[in-house]
Amino acid sequence: MAQQGVLLDQDQFCCSVCLDLLKEPVVIPCGHSYCRSCIEGCWDQDDLKGVYSCPQCRETFTTRPNLRKNNLLAELVEKLRKTGLLAAPPPALCYAGPGDVACDFCTGTRKQKALMSCLACLASYCETHLQPHYESPAFKKHKLVKATAQLQEKICSHHDKLLEVYCRTDQQCICYLCTMDEHKGHDTVSAAAERTEKQRQLGMSQQKVQQRFQEREKELKELQQAVESLKRSAQSAVEDSDQIFTELIRSIERRSSEVKELIRAQEKAQVSQAEGLLEQLKQEIAELRKRSTELEQLSHTEDHIHFLQIPVISHWTQTQHTQTSLCLKGTESIIDQLVGSVLIDVFSVTWSCMENGPGTKGQFRTSQPTTSWYHLLSTKLYGLVSQAQINPSPVLNSMFNVDVQETGPKCVIFHPPILLSPATLNLSSRWCC
Repeated sequence: MAQQGVLLDQDQFCCSVCLDLLKEPVVIPCGHSYCRSCIEGCWDQDDLKGVYSCPQCRETFTTRPNLRKNNLLAELVEKLRKTGLLAAPPPALCYAGPGDVACDFCTGTRKQKALMSCLACLASYCETHLQPHYESPAFKKHKLVKATAQLQEKICSHHDKLLEVYCRTDQQCICYLCTMDEHKGHDTVSAAAERTEKQRQLGMSQQKVQQRFQEREKELKELQQAVESLKRSAQSAVEDSDQIFTELIRSIERRSSEVKELIRAQEKAQVSQAEGLLEQLKQEIAELRKRSTELEQLSHTEDHIHFLQIPVISHWTQTQHTQTSLCLKGTESIIDQLVGSVLIDVFSVTWSCMENGPGTKGQFRTSQPTTSWYHLLSTKLYGLVSQAQINPSPVLNSMFNVDVQETGPKCVIFHPPILLSPATLNLSSRWCC
């Protein structure tokens, strides 16, 4: 190494397996050298095949060769590393990996990653080999693009020239020689001009798509809000119905207990009255039996004078007449009034719950009191409701003219027919007035 100023290429002293400087270099029968650990690792994988090969020249060996240390190369690499004669690769450069475009002008087993491709030269260049295109006037007019492996797609297949003209007639890219041959007389413009027009059309399409996108987003939000509103309304309706039926059940249970107590009280009073009548009837029967015996004896007497001296016979038949009928009609009337009171409480609870809730209020409207009740309950689903109606019976239709007007959302109409006695009618009519 007489000339210390000459730098050596690092690739000459790199292992082709690990792509790094040789470490403990060994030589194999074909003459190539590798790091001991690298070649042993490769051949360990070939043990299953029974055939060993050189990673670089692919020469095969039927038996695993013995590795011999390359002393000369090991000493040379060590001296070069100590003296600094090995040229370090530029820090900005990197080697081409899988999927990268390699430089077409780099030599050796490892090529640098290409940065730009020249459409005039139809080649790709790394940073080092790209410098002439920036520095030499001969390359000033060459068009550089981002490194691509599909350079042939930009070349005319007929004339091997760069595609730089666009034929609007045939809707395809052509070279300048095509304008004089197959596309002569066609409507042609430069690729840059057509790109400008296509870019403008693309911008308009993007605006339409963006506008449509915004409209759809707005519709989506509105629909989501409507769904949330529907869920809230449905939940509110469920809670209101639970409240109504809970109050109804409580009222019915409370009034049921009261009715039972009152009925039992009436039963006790009537039974007590009946027991008194039974005692009176027993006494009257005993008296009648006694008089019947005396009259029987008198009828068989043979003494005419004694028979005639007895008082008038009609006097013997006169006894106290006990009232034996119970006031059952009064009891039935009281029970009817109690049932009517229960129904009134039920309707009062329904009316109160409906008045306190939002939406269309409940209405009770009849031309005659308490014969038919119409409950108008709003479902409060803000227009997203269904309507169900139970029509009155033909008899009630002939008796009453019921006019139910709907306001706001559609409503569900309930028509429970009720049969009440005259006493209940009078009691209910007083409550309605």
